[in-house]
Amino acid sequence: MFLDISPLRHNLAYRRLFASQFISGLGTMVSYVAVPWQLYELTRSNAQVGLLGLVQLLPVVVCGLLGGAVADRMDRKRLLLGSEALMALCVGGLLLNALSATPSALAIYALVAVLQGATGFHRPALEALTQKLARPEEFAAVAALSSVRGTVGMVAGPALAGLLLARWGAVGAYVFDFVTFLLAMFFIARIPRARIGARVAPTGTRPRLLADLAEGLRFAWSRPALMGTYIVDIVAMAFAFPVALFPAMAAADGRTESVGWLLSAMSVGALVIGLFSGWTGQVSRHGRAVIVAAAVWALGIVALGFAPSLAWGLLCLAVAGAADMVSGVFRGTIWNETIPNTMRGRLAGIEMISYLTGPLIGNARAGFMADAWGVGPAIWIGGLVCLAGVLATGFLLPVFWAYRSTRSTPAHDHPDPDR
Repeated sequence: MFLDISPLRHNLAYRRLFASQFISGLGTMVSYVAVPWQLYELTRSNAQVGLLGLVQLLPVVVCGLLGGAVADRMDRKRLLLGSEALMALCVGGLLLNALSATPSALAIYALVAVLQGATGFHRPALEALTQKLARPEEFAAVAALSSVRGTVGMVAGPALAGLLLARWGAVGAYVFDFVTFLLAMFFIARIPRARIGARVAPTGTRPRLLADLAEGLRFAWSRPALMGTYIVDIVAMAFAFPVALFPAMAAADGRTESVGWLLSAMSVGALVIGLFSGWTGQVSRHGRAVIVAAAVWALGIVALGFAPSLAWGLLCLAVAGAADMVSGVFRGTIWNETIPNTMRGRLAGIEMISYLTGPLIGNARAGFMADAWGVGPAIWIGGLVCLAGVLATGFLLPVFWAYRSTRSTPAHDHPDPDR
């Protein structure tokens, strides 16, 4: 019933990786709130905040594909460290911009685009390394731990961001994020190299980079269960992701701290589910679980659009966040069960594109719709379209809907964790 933490107890390498991303994720969520807040303060435009999503879209697609292929060709620990270092430099740039007498919105867009590009290399390396350090029977537990790790950051990070922004503005938020990147790199550097292994294959034995990319895309396209996870996530986020509207909602509430509360609310619901996620290991119909959970997410967002007060809005977001957590756990388990580690980096890049392009498009959609029709309609109309799209995906991909766990016949090449 409760969260299975056995991978943290018995696997030193995974524990250090987990700690690095827990710390880094907390800082990232602080900046995740600070960037749109600062941009809204500078421009007072929902559309300008939503434009952040479009600015990040191209780096996500290009670097997600390239980063996935690179992660299957080189030392994943080094790639992870290099990505963290580049992301830290970008946050340092945001800090310097915030310290200037006249902060530049254009500089924010440029730095966020580079930061997103670095994520395209970071995430595939992280996912491939995580899979390498866990045994197949631990995949459900690791997926839940990863979700809880992110969720705790999404609860504490935005709440902390609200306090930092209210006291020190964007400067305080960026300083905090920069320090967390340094701590994360310390833990990554201490992961035992013996637990990582060598590169997937010597460079001379591998086809060219573009051939690697094509192979990964063909692998994903040929598996409806994988495609279903990608499509559901894109649909859910593209039409029902309301985060770009949180600064405007906080301004209407009259409290700067409200922007952090709104983002934290989704994560509170997710955290409750995550802490009691032991039951997920007993579920075998993962495809149906993803569809149902995504439909509940959509309904929660529809309700948010009609919420009469901030308190009711927070409750709607908590329900939506809980549903998204369930979807995320089962999507992550499907990925780890069906993808061999030799292709994990490339497929992680495709996964990253699926779960990042949706929110980026969703923020842009929400921002432009809100300026045209108002915040409430922008939210509930998107939620209804999301619900229809999720249900249609289940109907059009029956193999995905019928997908069952394959843990009894894993196709992975992992070393046993340290005991």
